[in-house]
Amino acid sequence: MKKLFILFALAFSIPAAQAQMLGKNQMNSRADSLRGTLTPLRTCYDINYYHLDVKIDIDQKSIVGCNEFVFTATQDFTKLQFDLFDNLKVEKVVYKGADLPFTRANNAVFVTFPKAIKRGSKDKFTVFYSGNPLVAKTPPWDGGFIFKKDAAGNPFVSVACQGLGASVWWPNKDHQSDEVDSMLISITVPKTLQEISNGRLRNTVDKPDGYKQYNWFVANPINNYDVTFYIGKYAHWQDSYNGENGKLSIDYWALQTDSAKARPHWEADVKPMLKCFEYWFGPYPWYKDGYKLVQAPHLGMEHQSAVAYGNQFKPGYLGKDLSGTGHGLKWDFITIHESGHEWFGNSITAKDIADMWIHEGFTNYSEVLFTECTEGKAAADEYVIGLQQIIRNDVPVIGPYGVNKEGSGDMYPKGANLVNIIRQLINNDEKFRQILRGLGKTFYHKTVTTAEIENYITKQSGLKLDKVFDQYLRYSKPPVLEYKINNGILSYRWLTDAKGFDMPVRVTLKTGAYTLIKPTNDWKTIAVDASINADNFKHDPLFYILTKRLQ
Repeated sequence: MKKLFILFALAFSIPAAQAQMLGKNQMNSRADSLRGTLTPLRTCYDINYYHLDVKIDIDQKSIVGCNEFVFTATQDFTKLQFDLFDNLKVEKVVYKGADLPFTRANNAVFVTFPKAIKRGSKDKFTVFYSGNPLVAKTPPWDGGFIFKKDAAGNPFVSVACQGLGASVWWPNKDHQSDEVDSMLISITVPKTLQEISNGRLRNTVDKPDGYKQYNWFVANPINNYDVTFYIGKYAHWQDSYNGENGKLSIDYWALQTDSAKARPHWEADVKPMLKCFEYWFGPYPWYKDGYKLVQAPHLGMEHQSAVAYGNQFKPGYLGKDLSGTGHGLKWDFITIHESGHEWFGNSITAKDIADMWIHEGFTNYSEVLFTECTEGKAAADEYVIGLQQIIRNDVPVIGPYGVNKEGSGDMYPKGANLVNIIRQLINNDEKFRQILRGLGKTFYHKTVTTAEIENYITKQSGLKLDKVFDQYLRYSKPPVLEYKINNGILSYRWLTDAKGFDMPVRVTLKTGAYTLIKPTNDWKTIAVDASINADNFKHDPLFYILTKRLQ
């Protein structure tokens, strides 16, 4: 979600000084490697369960609490790494009733055990900590805590930390490759307010000094940046959806000051969205934890089973349409896009954030599919073509591995157009749908790499797609179709960074129709109708490519 703002800033001419976030990658530091690299100190243990138990002091903007790590040893070890931003104090690390020695480097914490933890054994330790977490300046894009007030002056507090990392506010193994299997989230807040987190509410417990603890249990695997809380004075109502896996609970949480407008606005989109996405992607991945839409003090985020919403109950993206077609103003962008992440991003999660296109490309395409479900195929085609206008082709979509760095913000519109190109090449919508559903089934609740996604789509489609993935994901520029027409003969070839690029594409060999041709990096020729010349020759815009006319 966090890089999408910059794309809108560029598309709508909003001042874009913040676009530096999407510039070329800076030199990678030791802190980057500690955060992004899977060293033996991180791979030596597999996280099974967390119990995060924290008290939030809104007036002091501080936090105090602990997190229990329950893990399985994947090898013998005496030392491991967990992560916590260095502005937060580690009070102690407790193992079997005793304090463990630890050291810190940047935002990494290294713990030494009194004797070797043996491979295959299950064990646990608890980290106690406190401090003032980083406060986000422009959430959700820079990450951290958000402290605002609602229209009545009540506290309105949350957190968003995608990319920056969950260790900005709680200690954990902060790498997307290892998702905890289940989790208990205990958040203590002033009793005059309510608190909502992921999963289902088990109970509340009154605490001293006017506080109340909310205990939410997540029964499914969850990635760290999805773990969240929302604090405010909320109105709550419930509904349900009869989906592919039975009855799915729907919970709406809007601020009391906004609930009257929230209800009709949200309900117009949520059930049609669930129906559409279950049709294309397969069953909603979190029936055990339910679906919640929660008003947040920031624009939005894909917090698993508790989707963050802050789009001001406007159509589109804050009343604007990224595609420039008008179709994006017929539904609420944040409701649709962030809910689409329940399938791509939350259920199917990239191991390394360098592969975040898996989250954002497919989810951006979920907007196309929702447009198709509600308006038809022609409207969907217009929408995905419209997204091409904001592709910048600045740096590759895939970022550098092992240093906690994403690639280009083009992962949204360029990723969506890559998915659409694959759909065109398959040329069988039912087969394409089964591939999307197959991704959801094969990689259900799993962490993945780009290679795994590529291999699955290639195998299931029966197409040769390796060079297509290479050009669109690993190089900054799209393929260029170089052409010339002389005496009724079209000469054509691909200019690409990926050697041996051979993607078919539809072009006009006669007026009013597209024909599939199969260019390579070598020149080919084919006859064209007398009505076609170098001025009116064009490609099917459903294929995102550039063209270069030669004399």
